[in-house]
Amino acid sequence: MSEQGFKRFRRRRAPAAAPAPAAAPAAEQPLAAPAAIGSAQLPATLPEPWDRIRQLPFDTAAQDHAGLPLVSRFRSGPAAKSFDLLRTRLLHTLKDRGWKRVAVTAPSAGCGTTFSAVNLALSLARVPDSRTILMDMNFRRPGVARALGMLPQGSLADFLSGAVQMEDQLLRPMPSLAVGLNGTADQDAAEILHGRGCAAALDDMMLRSGADTAIFDLPPVLEHDDTAAVLPQVDGVLLISDGTATTAAQLAACEKMLAGHTQLLGVVLNKARRADSPLG
Repeated sequence: MSEQGFKRFRRRRAPAAAPAPAAAPAAEQPLAAPAAIGSAQLPATLPEPWDRIRQLPFDTAAQDHAGLPLVSRFRSGPAAKSFDLLRTRLLHTLKDRGWKRVAVTAPSAGCGTTFSAVNLALSLARVPDSRTILMDMNFRRPGVARALGMLPQGSLADFLSGAVQMEDQLLRPMPSLAVGLNGTADQDAAEILHGRGCAAALDDMMLRSGADTAIFDLPPVLEHDDTAAVLPQVDGVLLISDGTATTAAQLAACEKMLAGHTQLLGVVLNKARRADSPLG
């Protein structure tokens, strides 16, 4: 067979080309990759709840009007040193037991509960990399706002009922300190603190804020049942004693009332006659 004939023979014996695959239905077509989104179009990451609390610096003139010697301003005074010592002892106790919530109260009015709670919170707030919350839970005689020279934001009762979020109620006079202020006296204080939402609101506040310590300024133990209503929500109590007026019988009555409900962390002597006494 000639060479030309052999080539024609091969062409006749070669298998037919396979048909091209049919196009897939539109529903089976692979989706096109989405167009790249520029970084400027990505949603911004929300700051954590603590950073969303409004910052409102101290009003120095209002503090002067209040007349309280705050440790943030009188760093070298004897009161500041006493509160720093109290802070350190308290932190050791809380750390050892895994506690965070401290109530500050007294046997009777006029012992200096608000003075002690505010200054203790200011001292705690100076601890590096810490977060402290100060709550004015004395609905009958609120005084933390006046002591700090600040205006309350919203209703604390609404916050404790769960109607207001933490970020909309608390204020931050310092980066490491948030305060829940109360500007209106309310004689239904015990009912507010007994409310079903109170415990849930405080639990949520502690969880979302990441606070290391919370200080609750409470009314006197022996005058109303407000403090007794809050005891299940705190880890321990600091009892403020007036060195010029509080009696041993009053302190014993307070200890008896607190027994079985919470831990008495200590008795702080205020208005002492001796200059070297704690908080004297």
